[in-house]
Amino acid sequence: MASTSHSTPSKPAPWRADFLNHLSRMDSPEFVFSSLHAAPPGHRSPSPYLPRARYCIMRGFWAELPDNKHNNAPMNPRVYESEMPAFTTDVRMNKPIELFGSSSGKADDQSLVQGSGGGGPCEAVWWVKDAMVQWRMKGEAFIVGNDVEGEGDQSKESSGVRTLKSEVGSRMRVVNAEKEAEWSWKRELTGHFGNNSPGLRGSFKNPPPGQPVDQPYDSKNLAIGQKVEDLEDPVARANFRVVIIKPEEMESVDLSDPAKARRQVYKFDESSGEWTHTECWP
Repeated sequence: MASTSHSTPSKPAPWRADFLNHLSRMDSPEFVFSSLHAAPPGHRSPSPYLPRARYCIMRGFWAELPDNKHNNAPMNPRVYESEMPAFTTDVRMNKPIELFGSSSGKADDQSLVQGSGGGGPCEAVWWVKDAMVQWRMKGEAFIVGNDVEGEGDQSKESSGVRTLKSEVGSRMRVVNAEKEAEWSWKRELTGHFGNNSPGLRGSFKNPPPGQPVDQPYDSKNLAIGQKVEDLEDPVARANFRVVIIKPEEMESVDLSDPAKARRQVYKFDESSGEWTHTECWP
């Protein structure tokens, strides 16, 4: 397995069980994902960044890919657990360049965001109507791309890959050390692709997102409404990415009883690998 950092192992989050229980009540684990978009030149804004928000679907915690009888991708053994939500995106959309551009590396060109890396600040919000609880996660988001393992030579890994594995790896807790050497970042990426329906896989072969329909594009390979069965389809896989949220803070607001409403705030302590907890007014 390619390197994964465990220098300061994290402890299980005290909010994990309640959060997963609430997600299980949702018909679909949809959430609002917010990131920072660089303000265009000449934009009248007091800040160099503008907020951007969109609905996404959580695909489980990273390294804990949900079982799917329709997924025939080769799967990793269950070696790790984490509290890092994962979801998928198309590299041609805005999320990748926002997460790279607002990170410490500040990559601001489309050519620089094609691989793994990122680390820009983000926020994610789930509203669990059945429980009348809102969950809000604050942290950084990283992207897993096709370069995540390359040829398996550590010296050939890009700085983005090294950053991804160090930052995300620090929150991946080993639960089965005997199988750790068998775990692969690339296999996990392919597993996420396989967990999508053929129609959703086909969306990664859509014409360029956001481009006016009267402008030219690669119509030979790109079209709306395709279905992809091949897990290694070169066009779809070139555009497919997994985004991982590394949380630094999590809060829940329980509004089920107005007379007892409370806000629970949890913050991660990097030095100890543990979460602090403060009960607040809503």
